[in-house]
Amino acid sequence: MATIKTWKAEDFKAMDKHFRTQFFNSLTGFKSLNLVGTISKAGNPNLAVFAQVFHLGADPSLIGMIIRPNSVPRNTLQNIEETQVFTLNHVRADFVKQAHQTSARYASAISEFDAVGLHELYTETLKAPYVQESDIRIGLKCIEKIRIESNQTLLIVGEVIEVMTPEKVVRADGFINLHEAETLTVGGLDAYYSTQKLIRLSYAKPDKALQEIAF
Repeated sequence: MATIKTWKAEDFKAMDKHFRTQFFNSLTGFKSLNLVGTISKAGNPNLAVFAQVFHLGADPSLIGMIIRPNSVPRNTLQNIEETQVFTLNHVRADFVKQAHQTSARYASAISEFDAVGLHELYTETLKAPYVQESDIRIGLKCIEKIRIESNQTLLIVGEVIEVMTPEKVVRADGFINLHEAETLTVGGLDAYYSTQKLIRLSYAKPDKALQEIAF
């Protein structure tokens, strides 16, 4: 049996800054991984890797995204405020290094697409760029911005207005097989993982035995 260590509030305060950042970014488990595409009012495209993206609801179709405090210039936030649109793009293993490189602080006039070697894709639905290399792409309109007073981070609420997926990964019941799509996930700030299928289970009810569902 593994040895368990207990960490308490006084231990958190004594942690080295970088250790603490990695520790708490890893603590909640694996996170979704997306490249966020935006464009400025002046037409400068921006691309940044995000792990703080999560489902908020299906009807209306809402996705939340956490952005750190704007104490320093945040091109993604500024562009969303200017244009009110952004895209989410799943990451695969064949371009994960380029995705990670977008976390570097490039000047606002520099396109991360050009800097890391990824390509922009535009549709008539919204102005923000998609990542051409991505197979699962989501277009969103920002409908709400909420400041979390505890740490001054911002919750961006986006309404889904367009989705692109490989047809073969969407099942008859609406389930999207992310394993088959080769979508990666992330742990902490810099550890990327592929997924392995385990089990898919039926809707849980008190008086009904669980059934395995095909992927």
